[in-house]
Amino acid sequence: MRIQDVIRRPLITEKSSAQRESAHVLSLEVDSRANKIEIRRAVEAQFKVKVADVRVATCHGKVRRQGRFAGRRADWKKAYVRLAEGEKMIDFFEGV
Repeated sequence: MRIQDVIRRPLITEKSSAQRESAHVLSLEVDSRANKIEIRRAVEAQFKVKVADVRVATCHGKVRRQGRFAGRRADWKKAYVRLAEGEKMIDFFEGV
């Protein structure tokens, strides 16, 4: 798997914002086939920072209905990446 394909998007929620400020943790949506080692390498290569710890959670897709037809959203994977001491936190809104 290529490094560019591992990270899908940052998760910007109230919980992730609080974790960024207090615990130096990034929340990212990642490829569902990626493991912790690939996630660590992708973050270090793309953002030029040192990673201290990676935690991963698989989020199961919800069942959704459209009238009498039922469908299901896809499962996806979330990664919590803690940066090493002294590293500058990544700001996703710099270019906006």
